[in-house]
Amino acid sequence: MYPPTTVPHFPYISLEVFSALWRQSEPLVRRLPGVGLTEINSFLVPPPLVSVPLDFVSSQWPNLATKQFLEEINKWTVQYNVSPLSWNVAVKFLMARKFDVLRAIELFHSYRETRRKEGIVKLKPHEEPLRSEILSGKFTILNVRDPTGASIALFTARLHHPHKSVQHVVLQALFYLLDRAVDSFETQRNGLVFIYDMCGSNYTNFELDLGKKVLNLLKGAFPARLKKVLIVGAPIWFRVPYSIISLLLKDKVRERIQILKTSEVTQHLPRECLPENLGGYVKIDLATWNFQFLPQMNGHPDPFDEIILFSLPPALDWDSVHVPGPHAMTIQELMDYVSTRQKRGIYEEYEDIRRENPVGTFHCSMSPGNLEKNRYGDVPCLDQTRVKLTKRSGYTQVVKESGCLAHAVDGPRYETDYINASFMDGYKQKNAYIGTQGPLENTYRDFWLMVWEQKVLVIVMTTRFEEGGRRKCGQYWPLERDSRIRFGFLTVTNLGVENMNHYKKTTLEIHNTEERQKRQVTHFQFLSWPDYGVPSSAASLIDFLRVVRNQQRLAVSSMGARSKGQCPEPPIVVHCSAGIGRTGTFCSLDICLAQLEELGTLNVFQTVSRMRTQRAFSIQTPEQYYFCYKAILEFAEREGMVPSSHNLLAMEGQ
Repeated sequence: MYPPTTVPHFPYISLEVFSALWRQSEPLVRRLPGVGLTEINSFLVPPPLVSVPLDFVSSQWPNLATKQFLEEINKWTVQYNVSPLSWNVAVKFLMARKFDVLRAIELFHSYRETRRKEGIVKLKPHEEPLRSEILSGKFTILNVRDPTGASIALFTARLHHPHKSVQHVVLQALFYLLDRAVDSFETQRNGLVFIYDMCGSNYTNFELDLGKKVLNLLKGAFPARLKKVLIVGAPIWFRVPYSIISLLLKDKVRERIQILKTSEVTQHLPRECLPENLGGYVKIDLATWNFQFLPQMNGHPDPFDEIILFSLPPALDWDSVHVPGPHAMTIQELMDYVSTRQKRGIYEEYEDIRRENPVGTFHCSMSPGNLEKNRYGDVPCLDQTRVKLTKRSGYTQVVKESGCLAHAVDGPRYETDYINASFMDGYKQKNAYIGTQGPLENTYRDFWLMVWEQKVLVIVMTTRFEEGGRRKCGQYWPLERDSRIRFGFLTVTNLGVENMNHYKKTTLEIHNTEERQKRQVTHFQFLSWPDYGVPSSAASLIDFLRVVRNQQRLAVSSMGARSKGQCPEPPIVVHCSAGIGRTGTFCSLDICLAQLEELGTLNVFQTVSRMRTQRAFSIQTPEQYYFCYKAILEFAEREGMVPSSHNLLAMEGQ
């Protein structure tokens, strides 16, 4: 469907915006008739010299990006019978990310997930308690703009009373009013200034968790360009909670936050843009001002309600074991803890975990018919969390092909539902991973059946086929482009291989001949784990973890992998050789960093202890356990959360 004729025009375009547009649209633009390098170069006039004669840029390029965005998002909405996203909503998300399509897609899903997680759905502003929260005046949008045209949002801290408010209702009001602001094309284009007015407030007006959520929302989960955040009149006690919140922020966002005295505000915004209590000329009655934002009635249904409600999981079955606990540490506390306990103390801490008996039983793993399916006899699989295959009896056929038939292996055997694989929770996500052993030749078919049945999109392998002269994993996928392996009714084809510095990325296609369906799966093999011990630096593993996360996110958003009655995302399959050592280390690091990025706190001991209740014996050695601590501190140093002056490598000798 082509865009409507009433598309907003963009009379000015910066080189930064042009570059983002060009990255996404180059393949399409070069195919347009009459567009060559001469025409393209004519657009690259550095601002502020760029002006009106940009008809092609102002109409075609945003249209191309918007069309691409809608094609990707609506693959999912069409597949699962959810109303498609509108053109205007797409433009809102693209404007917030300067028409970078991939970043806009990520923003869309962050926005949707935030609303889902916080229960911001089916908002009825004329009904209680939302109506009172909106009219409390604690949050509002001023009717003036800053000199650049940005909208100005104001939060008045002294009006917030956490003991009288329900947090999710406060967030509902915040979303409702921000949505009203970004309905304006001028706000979409020029962005948002957020003023946090702490004048006259005290400690009882402050809610740390709410502050974290608002900043997380503004920095990456709302379709508006955040120009700056002005914290005005902050009391001395605010320094401590702000230092915690600031740990969550990347340098780029942190630079936009300024803590000001009331007398300093006019140095950043003219008086014409400020309310009277902040030294400005804007007269505002906070008790009545927000009446103008209430619709005449509860209004038309929010198009996001259907999308959000569609992905809401059943209430009782979706609690992850990995949620923030009472003894979480900040990065500074973690650094002090490691420095105090030293490596020997961390090793002793691991021994406390190792001595705990597994929680659960291993009856299925240890039954005579399944013993041959375990790579190691001393690494069984918990009955309570094991992945169950669809039971099938009959023949197992494995055929390897590379352009033509190479050889076929047929053998009758009775199939059970057993595979040595366990569901493992992620941070606030049930069944985020499947931890499993390196497939054996007699379990290749079981492995791919599991991948198909669990709708897996990403496989992570953290071992090589052989290490130290010992076989660690079988070759369960075709290694060369265009080669394929057939496992009964599942055929796996190699579509392409990319060799990176520390890992190999293979795109695979699974064809189910019974169901006549095909799916793509991305296979990652991490190559920088030494044969013995752990990596000397966590840098390559942290980078690899980010690549895996991004691939899972993009695969889910572009392939529409979510469906009714299933988890918000299909699990990522993670395996090494036994499926507990490097696998446990990878998952522990992912969980801890996810909590650190959201809350600024974590607890390695708790994470590993809880993980072992789902994948028994996860993290095999004290060295791997200590590596988790070291990797987290290395990540924090790279992200600017701790001073770069402290020497992480020096801890190796402690």
